[in-house]
Order: sequence, then C-alpha cells, then structure tokens
Amino acid sequence: MEATLQKPITQTKNRTIRRVAVLGSGIMGSRIAAHFANIGLDVLLLDIVPNALNAAEEAKGLTLENPAVRNRIVNDAFQAMLKASPAALYSPKFAGRIKLGNFDDNLKELGQQDWIIEAVVERLDIKRSLYERVEAVRKPGTLITSNTSGIPMHLLAEGRSEDFRRHFCGTHFFNPPRYLRLLEIIPGPDTDPAIIDFLMSYGDLYLGKTTVLCKDTPGFIANRLGIQSLVQTIRVAEELGLTVEEVDKLTGPVVGRPKSGTFRLSDVVGLDTTVNVANNLVKMEHDESRESFQLTPSMQKLMENKWLGDKTGQGYYKKTKDANGKTAILALDLKTFEYKPSQKVKFATLESTKAIDNLRKRFSVLLAGKDNAGEFYRRTFADGFSYATHRIPEISDELYRIDAAITTGFGWQLGLFETWDAIGVQKGVELIEAQGKKPAQWVYDMLAAGFTSFYKSEGGKKKYYDIPTKSYKVIPGTESFTILENLSDNIIWKNAGAALYDIGDGILNLEFRSKMNTFGAEVIEGLQKAISTAEKDFRGLVIGNESTEAFSAGANLATLFMFAIEQEFDEINLMIAQFQQTMMRARYSSIPVVGAPHTLALGGGCELNLHADRVVAHAETYMGLVEVGVGLIPAGGGTKEMAARASDLYQTGDPELNILQNIFMNIATAKVSASAQEAKEMNYIRPTDQIVLNRSRLIAEAKQAAIELAENGYVQPKPRTDIKVQGKTGIALFKAGITAMRMGNYISDHDLKIAEKLAYVICGGDLSAPQTVTEQYLLDLEREAFLSLSGEKKTLERIQSLLQGGKPLRN
Repeated sequence: MEATLQKPITQTKNRTIRRVAVLGSGIMGSRIAAHFANIGLDVLLLDIVPNALNAAEEAKGLTLENPAVRNRIVNDAFQAMLKASPAALYSPKFAGRIKLGNFDDNLKELGQQDWIIEAVVERLDIKRSLYERVEAVRKPGTLITSNTSGIPMHLLAEGRSEDFRRHFCGTHFFNPPRYLRLLEIIPGPDTDPAIIDFLMSYGDLYLGKTTVLCKDTPGFIANRLGIQSLVQTIRVAEELGLTVEEVDKLTGPVVGRPKSGTFRLSDVVGLDTTVNVANNLVKMEHDESRESFQLTPSMQKLMENKWLGDKTGQGYYKKTKDANGKTAILALDLKTFEYKPSQKVKFATLESTKAIDNLRKRFSVLLAGKDNAGEFYRRTFADGFSYATHRIPEISDELYRIDAAITTGFGWQLGLFETWDAIGVQKGVELIEAQGKKPAQWVYDMLAAGFTSFYKSEGGKKKYYDIPTKSYKVIPGTESFTILENLSDNIIWKNAGAALYDIGDGILNLEFRSKMNTFGAEVIEGLQKAISTAEKDFRGLVIGNESTEAFSAGANLATLFMFAIEQEFDEINLMIAQFQQTMMRARYSSIPVVGAPHTLALGGGCELNLHADRVVAHAETYMGLVEVGVGLIPAGGGTKEMAARASDLYQTGDPELNILQNIFMNIATAKVSASAQEAKEMNYIRPTDQIVLNRSRLIAEAKQAAIELAENGYVQPKPRTDIKVQGKTGIALFKAGITAMRMGNYISDHDLKIAEKLAYVICGGDLSAPQTVTEQYLLDLEREAFLSLSGEKKTLERIQSLLQGGKPLRN
C-alpha cells in the first residue's frame, strides 16, 4: 500500500467510491467532508443559499445573486473547519480535495456522486424536503445515507422511491469524525442487506471506524446508553452533594474514561444537545427506565439560564481572568448556582487506587470505597449495568455491540459488560440487587448455565457470550485482527518493562509495558532480546503495543536526572551508547523490523521508528524529536538519522541548506506532527512506509508488512558511510538564524546554546567543506553534545520541571 492514507478510489465488495457529497456544512457535515478528504476522495460540500445579505456584503454592494453571497454559509463553515482545534484534516493540503457549493446551484452535481451523505439540521420535515430534491438528480444505485443522531430511518425514507429506499440507511458519525472511532450503521425497513454489508466493511477498512450495526430504535445504541449514563451520573451527583470537580475526577481516567469527565463533557458537547436527545428518549413508553432521562434540577436550571457550556461561555464551568490577567477556571456550585474557583479533589477511595496501574483491577477497589466516592460508584455502576442488560434485544441482539458503541463513541477504555467482567458477573448482580434493582433475566440464566463471564479469550480471539445459543462466539469482523490482549498464552519472554509475543507466521511482537512506554533499562533489554530471538528462530519482528496513551513518550528522564544530579557522566555516556547501539541493532538486524507507532511517538519513540525497516503507523500518530524541550538534543540516532534523510533528499542543483534547515527547525523547535500524514511531510515517515486508519488493524498490518519484507528477499543492510553533511557552511547559516531569534527574544540563552550544539551535530561538526561521513561519526557527535548538555544547570531545571509537574520549562 502507498504511504498516502488511501488510494483516491476506494473499492470493496464490488462497489467503488470515487466521489462523495455531503449535504449540510455545519460542525458535523464539514468535518465528515474533511475525513473523506483525509482518505483521498473528492468531496462536494453543499449548504443552503442565504435569504438576506449580511452587513459586510451590503457594505461591498453585493447582491443575493453574487456567487460569494450564495456560497457564504458553506464558505464560512469551511473556514471554521480549517481553523478548528483539534484539526479536522490530517494535512492542510487536503483542503483542496473539497469543493464547495449550494443546494440551488450545485445540487445537479449529485448525479456524479457515488455516495450522498445528508447532515442537515435534525428536523424531519427539512430532511424529507431535501430528499425530494435529491431524488430528482440522484442516479439510481447511488448510496444515500443520513447522519441523523436519532430520527428513525423508517420516517426519513417515507414517500421515497424503491431505489432510494433500497440504498438508504443511517450512517451516524460521532463528533469529531476524525478522532472518534464509532460509525453506527442503521438499516431502514427496505435497505438492501448488501448495502449494509458494504458500509460495515467500508467504514472499517477505509474510514478507520469501528462500525456497529444498530436497530432503528430511539438514540440507536451509543446515545441511548451514553445519555442515560450522563443524566443518571448528574442525578446521583446532586443527590450525594458531590461537586462538579469531584464528579469529573471520579468519571475520568481513573475509570478509563476521557479527562473531560461528565460535566466538562456536557460543556463541550453543549447542554442543549444532551437535553434534546434526553427529551426525545424520555417519551419512550416501552423503556422501563425512561424516567432516568428526566432532566435533573441543575440541567433544568442551566437550560433556563441558557448556560449551555462552551458555546455560551459558561455552563458547569466558566473561564475567566484573575486579577493578574491569567486564565482561571470557575466551577458551578450545584446548590447555590454560583461560580467558585475550581478546587482540587481528594477521596480516600481514589488514593487507594494510585498504585493500581491495571484498570480492570481498579474497579473492585473503587466499588468497595467507604466514602462518597465509593457510594457514587456503587450507584452509577449498578444503574448502568442493569440498564444495559434490559436493552437486549431491544437495541441490539448481542452484548458486544453495546460495548463497542459506548467505547468508541464516548472514548471509554472498557464497555459496560467489560467493566462488569472485571468485577465478576455474580458480584455485579449483587451490586445491582443491593440498589433495589434487577438485571434482565438472561443474566440469571447465563449464570445458572455455568457461564461466569460476558467475554473470554480463546485461540487468540476475543469471544462474547451469545444469549440465544448460550455459547461463546468470536466477535464478527475481528477475525483478522491481531490483539495482544487476547494472546497472553503466546508470551515467550517478559520482564518488568516489556513482553515478547509469538503472533504467528514466524513473526514476533515486542510490547512495551513501562509507564507511558518510556525507554528504561527493561525496555532496552526487551529490544535486544526481541532482536536476538527473532534472528535465531523467527523471520521478522514487529514493535507495537495497545496503549491508549503512547507508543512511547521517549526516554526515562528520572534515571537520566538522577545520574546528572550526581554527576555520574560515565553512567550517562554508557546509557546513551547502549541506546544508540540498540537503535543500530534494530537498523542492521538480519531480520526485518517493523515499527507500529500510534498516539505519542516522542523522542526515543520517534528514533526507534526512524531506524525500523518499515513503519506502519496509525493515522493518529503524533511524532517528533522533542529533546530540545528538556534541554538536550536527540542522541539515540535521531539527529544522525535526520542528517542522513536530508542527505538522501539532495538532488543535483537542489538548495541543500534549505532542505537541511527545514529538518533542523523541526528538531530545534521540538515540533510534533499533528498526524501520521504530517509526520510523513516532516520526513519522520518515509514514502515507502504505510499509514493505517483503523487502530484495531495496526499490529495485523505491521505483521503483514514484516511477512512481505521477509518473503521478498530481505537483505541485511550495511552501515552507511555516504551521509553528506554541510560542515562550517551549514553551522554558520544556522548560527546566524539562531542569533537573530535570540536578539528578537524569541528564544532564551539556553535555547541558543542547545540549538548551536544541534547545528554542530547535524552539520557534521567543524568540517571545512561539505563532505560525506559515516553513521558512527555522527553518533559520536550526538553523544558528546548530549553529555555536555546533561551537565548544564538549566537543562536539569527543565528535566525537573517535567518530572515534577509534567510541564515544559522555558528558562
């Protein structure tokens, strides 16, 4: 596969998608369009024509017939999308793949599209009216889907032609579409099953989504469970007298959920959005717990005050300025409805879990808490477990779909049934009954039949409990995944920081297990062991893991700091030399080494991938050589490798110093890519490397790359002796630029010192003219510069700041 994200034409199951139209350019529509542009497709983004001029247009003397006016709504939405943070596009260059227009002038172009996605306002009458216009220009057989978050498919499709209804269904993306992995597929009553099969496959393979088949029920799956959980969490918080900050701490990373927690999430999404969904769901007469969607007192009060969250400047939180002009976060007092300075949270129950890194082992401790935190967990967990059991078979026939939707739609690490498994099914039943509730009868039947878990791993595959057959079945669509969590029986070696798996077909996988997967002695030992084992008995090595935080955040700074404080420079020299040797061992092993980075690949995590034979990166990979931020330069071969990559880019007549300068500035500013695509543009990922959109497929794709390299006559590389460096000429250029930045107060004196050392190394040292050098020559320069900087007081201050507060220091 090419290193571009996908080929411009995507095809699966005899249907080809070349062009996609998105109708409606609001927050969802514009960002759905951006994600299709991310995978290489041509996208047509349309919206309505304004019915009146705005002040700026009147001042320019424009009329309603002016093209700029007619496209104002879509143009403004598109510009807002381009400025959005986090970015909707993998690269700003991809914006050119999106063509803008309006429903009056450009609707006829829908006849040239392969897929039409409607994402207009959530009103049945408006959607139906648009569908009537679409049907007049749409070619038969074209996919037509709705991004509705809750309007039933059977109502949307009413009155349309047979061909329209056969090719129509719901494709509910979650916001932001680039980052949230859930894509709910909702068939209508007349949808051709082949269309559903196509979309389930397409979303997985090309959009990088976890595609979840839903029934045409209110709220589908994720919103039904997610909104119920959110409203009930707020209700329990109010009843127990918990603060906004306390609840967000209790419902954040400690239970494997996003840092936003509950109330911050409400502010980001917009309380009105949550309330609109809840108000629709509370009308369901068939739901035995529909009262759980009733708005709580605080939700009602905030709606009355129009304190909807970020969109109105205040909600459960309010951002303001203190007396010194610094930003301060105020939190709403749920009793007085006044804003107060946000307070730090402390519960004995939370303190008792600080040493428990394993999320699954944490739940039993949290539920046993004797304080308000423990009571909060008992009530909310019991309610969530019970509610989920009663939604089968109403919203889903299989329990795994519920977990898949809630985890990928709301960013939870574990679904409801996975969490329940972690505390034990029988204990979960007892927890529910202690709250005066009962799970659905099928849970009692499952236990009575001798089944004690909702999931189990068998033969390297994850299986779920199938209720009708009372047996375990492999989760459909995951047969081709390689999931390390399911391969614990395949571990052939491990230490405290790493584990080595046999993942089949003659391929090993090395998994890092240190905090943030940082490089310490155990990880280095794991790398050496993995390579030597693979060279002896296997044909390839993959370096990948399933962390949700980082592929690797780089070196273990605590060890370096300890040595530097004690001035043990021989130890630092040995440590860096060993790290360099390990990187070179990866580069020059007799078997192919494939890196599978994702999330953060910083410092040493980036350097390891720079030395791999192939990189198979997840699209959301944030890669960079960031050592300058802690007062150092890359010394695990990173500076050497980027000098080599610059050398490889030189062509006859090229301005070589300009090429090297771009690379130098990326390192000197500790720039981190905002995507794998940007990492490619920064030369951290090569044109021959691969970018994968579906995180669940990452290790499987990396394994396949290792197999292909092995089977295509892999030849062990030889150390390079041909790296062209610029010597004094380059150093002089960089020093001039760095000095100008210092004079303009853009950098500090210490930044200047670090940058000068980086320039010296990347240019090959004090050479009189450009010439070729060896890798080892540059590695030695790296190590010398690193050693000298590690003895600097200001470098130690930077490292200490990062270790103590997690924040970089500019001194």
